Formats: sequence, C-alpha cells, structure tokens
Amino acid sequence: MESVLRDKQANLSKAAGYLDEAAAKGADLVCFPEMFFCGYSPSMTGSDYLAMAEEPEGETFRFLSAYARRHRMYVVAPIAAVCSAPGVIYNCALVIDRQGALMGTYCKTHLWAGEARTMRAGSEYPVFHMDFGTVGVMICYDGGFPEVSRILALNGAELILCPSAFPIQDKDMWDTYFGSRALENCCFTAALNCVGREEGCRMFGNNKVFNPRGHLLAEAPVDEEALLLCTFDLDEAAYHRQNGVYYLKDRRPDTYGALLRPDYPLGK
Repeated sequence: MESVLRDKQANLSKAAGYLDEAAAKGADLVCFPEMFFCGYSPSMTGSDYLAMAEEPEGETFRFLSAYARRHRMYVVAPIAAVCSAPGVIYNCALVIDRQGALMGTYCKTHLWAGEARTMRAGSEYPVFHMDFGTVGVMICYDGGFPEVSRILALNGAELILCPSAFPIQDKDMWDTYFGSRALENCCFTAALNCVGREEGCRMFGNNKVFNPRGHLLAEAPVDEEALLLCTFDLDEAAYHRQNGVYYLKDRRPDTYGALLRPDYPLGK
C-alpha cells in the first residue's frame, strides 16, 4: 500500500477498499504495512508521529473494527500508539479479531535510526490465538534480529507477520530475512511492505510469504501497490516441527549465555 503522508483519512479510506477486496476473495486475516495510517518517513520521527499517535482503541481502531466485524476477518494494523503515559508513543501493531474487538498490541522492540528520538521500544513478544492458529507480529527492523522470531516461535507462533517500511537500498536484506526466519523456526512468515516515495524515502512493496521450509509461496510485484492473497494450512508448521529439521527441539540454551551480554567486540 502507498500511503499519503500525514493524511489519515485518505489512508483509512484506501485501507477500507483493500479490506472489501480481501473479504470478497475470502481472506481470514489482513495485515497492512508499517505506519500505513499516516505514512512512513524519517522526517516524521519528530513531532509528526506525536501529533498522529492514537490510543490503541482510538480512531483507526474504531474505523477498522467495523470492517473486521462486517467481514468477519482478523486485521493487523500498524500505527503510532500512546500505550502508557501522555507523550510516550510506540511503533505499534493493533490486532483486531473477527468480532471487531482488540485482541492486543505488539510494540516494535528494535527501533530504527531516528525512531528512538520520539518512540519508546517495546519489551514483550505476545502471540495471538486466532481460530485458525497462533500468530506473532514483529515490525520491520525486528526482522533482522533472529531472537525476535525465535521468541515468537517458542511462544507458539505458527505464522509471523512483519509489517514494514523497507527502503529500496536494503532490498537485498528484504530478500534474505524472511525465508531464513521461516526455516529456522519451522513456521510461516509474511513480510508486508509500503510502496512509493515518501519524502525521499523510496519503499518498493514486494510482499512475500514463506513456508516452514523457507520456500517462497507468494510474492507481490516491485514498485506497485497490490493486495497479495496467499492461502496455506498452519498445520504444516506443526508437521515440520515434528518431522523436519528439529531446530526448536535441538536448541542448546545452556550454551547461549553470550546472547545476554549487552556488549559486543566492536572492530574485531
């Protein structure tokens, strides 16, 4: 989806069209890209996101809740959210159920560049138990940290969604991250990207879905808006975890103490 910077109403109107189209095609779950409701640009990481931020059950939730309820679908919607004290905002994904209720939120745990000047990082990795399986969410830069998807998988996620605002200069990373995250956790992954130029930041779309073997199941075009629909059976995740490569079962957490060190050997 290509968002209009700072125009919440235009973006929600476009989102409504995608929800209607997805419902007509039988979708159970729809996920929008990072900050779809107001657009993503590094120039907005100051006062703009503060001005756009909402309570989790604010305007954007209420708008999407009605569509989720009407179409009996789950919706994952990334916004800037006020989740604790006034003036403290998070890069957050709302998770809405088929009845239009807020199941919960995921707050981005690894902030990118200037985001940290305005936003607070999350610290929890919830999963969401939907009627077809268990879903985890990470956001954009989180995809480059194997620890995030591993924790979600250990918490039971069979599908991990990664709404993103990935720039074109990092497309090689985009092409690498999500098949790897799927394979190493024996789960499905879906990466959803913004598209278009937003104040000098060019995003390229190219949504991707991978199966538990890391194989690409579906892919959207580059530099085009598109609703990518992909149908798969989450029971395959359980099958591969029992009968495939036992990455989760054969972990050696007793040897992973170095993962808890806050320092690293810079320059070596």
